[in-house]
Amino acid sequence: MSTEGTKLHVGNIAYGTTPETLHATFSEAGQVQSVTMGLSKKTGDPRGFAFIQMATPEQARSAITTLNDREIDGRRIRVAEATGRLRKR
Repeated sequence: MSTEGTKLHVGNIAYGTTPETLHATFSEAGQVQSVTMGLSKKTGDPRGFAFIQMATPEQARSAITTLNDREIDGRRIRVAEATGRLRKR
């Protein structure tokens, strides 16, 4: 299955925000297929971003429109379509 148009990058996440919180929040816009939190390889601590896989491009667009700049756990999240691949360090 292609992920084009359905994978979102979510930034500015509070370090205490859980994958379950993100799943519940993004479920407001449609079916969430997965939530992947960015974690430090050294400490395992959250890095303040996540990737959310939505079921359809329409649901992904809805999530961007309705959830970008929403406050979760005291921080305003940034939601955009994920582009490209992460760089290896």
